[in-house]
Amino acid sequence: MSTTTLTAGAPATATVGHATRPGVTFGRLVVAEWIKFRSLRSTWWTLALAVVGMVGISLIFAIGVRASAITAEEENSMLGVLVIVFGYSAAQLALAVLGALTITGEYSTGMIRSTFTAAPRRLPALWAKLLVLTVVTVVVSVVGLVLSYLLTLPLLSGTGVSLDLGDSETVRALAGVPLYLTAVTLLAFTIGAIMRHSAGAITTTLGVMLVVPMVFNILGVFFTWAPRVGAYMPTTAGEQIMSFGGLAGSGMVSDVSLSPWMGISLLGAYVVALLALAAVLMRRRDA
Repeated sequence: MSTTTLTAGAPATATVGHATRPGVTFGRLVVAEWIKFRSLRSTWWTLALAVVGMVGISLIFAIGVRASAITAEEENSMLGVLVIVFGYSAAQLALAVLGALTITGEYSTGMIRSTFTAAPRRLPALWAKLLVLTVVTVVVSVVGLVLSYLLTLPLLSGTGVSLDLGDSETVRALAGVPLYLTAVTLLAFTIGAIMRHSAGAITTTLGVMLVVPMVFNILGVFFTWAPRVGAYMPTTAGEQIMSFGGLAGSGMVSDVSLSPWMGISLLGAYVVALLALAAVLMRRRDA
């Protein structure tokens, strides 16, 4: 038997038997999203692939450096940074898929209706998902970066290739890895929130990350405007945060490349703009 008691000046609460059910707070939404996030085996597989990809690419790079016996002093600091950060190229693919599935998975299963029933205003649920995904991505990126450093250090020993952690440019390039990977993951998340379809969101995200830069690189051979426009594409701009010694994460830094902080800021702006669109659509569309 249920009763509801109202007291003047006190908030109303519904009692069922002797239990009282308080309102759904943002903190509870975050906890619920974390439980949903960690309860899926695909989440852990994807995160494991991201870390293995980061470390694996760095190890392959370090083995190549050791085998080539590079000793040129000018290349030492540049190669030391690239060996550690270049693993991002593999990790970004796994994390982008995870970012898209974090939101589209609920639409595919219909669980999003239960989520919106618990959070009828909808946007707090979106922010809770975003917060959980951001924290996890940062942690995983840092773990992958640290493991890449620790595991490649013995391979680089005696080669003359080193990592100067006292150099501001080195620190910026290393810190840029979790910044870039988090931004890319959130970009995939916002695309997923807009499209609400796993295959479409993943395909679109990978197209933005891989196909669009390739298209502008090809066009750059024939048209002088292509490199200037391509420099403002999301991932091309964001990768500049990891640039070091004339090299970016995936290629040369050209005369039309953005500065590191301007590049990552532009990628962040893309994420914010798409997130704003996703929030508007989430409020207006049916679940």
